[in-house]
Amino acid sequence: MRQILAIAAFLPLLGCGPVPPYATLPSDAVVGAGDPARAAIIGSAYAFGTPESLEGRPDAAARAAAEVEYLATEIPTGPRWVQFNPSIGQELVAARDELRAALGISPDAPPQVVVNALYAASRALRAGDRAAAERLLQPPVFQNGQGALLRLASLPPLPRTRTATALTYEELNRVDQDGKFSGAGGGDGGKQ
Repeated sequence: MRQILAIAAFLPLLGCGPVPPYATLPSDAVVGAGDPARAAIIGSAYAFGTPESLEGRPDAAARAAAEVEYLATEIPTGPRWVQFNPSIGQELVAARDELRAALGISPDAPPQVVVNALYAASRALRAGDRAAAERLLQPPVFQNGQGALLRLASLPPLPRTRTATALTYEELNRVDQDGKFSGAGGGDGGKQ
């Protein structure tokens, strides 16, 4: 037992420190056999690149914010994205921080809790149940449900989020063009 504890004490020094917080998307993030991560990249880039598409649509804004929350954990650490420029992950983390501040989300809230709450609120809003959506966006994760819904219905300018999601989309296209994803292009199995 002492040997295990001694080895565990050295893991952070070896770069094997604690695993950063991670999030996944719910099963209804993509309908059909689509790739949720690619859909989140494309969807968030569109949503924040055309903010007028979100105006008065808190359900869509909640989904887009959840996508950024997810991407801020997926892109920097997911093995699929090793061909992405590392600055993309940093930009997404900055975008998540900007969104959290704009929506009144606690800076230390676990990403999965935020994703789950935003998707659940989006579902409730699509079903016409605003009261349920407010209940889902309560402290300690959100400052208050009513305020979060008002901010989702009329987002302030989010320049970091707009830039980060656009850069992520461009990077996805670049990697696709280069054929660097497994099984893509060139007949080499993506091993360029």
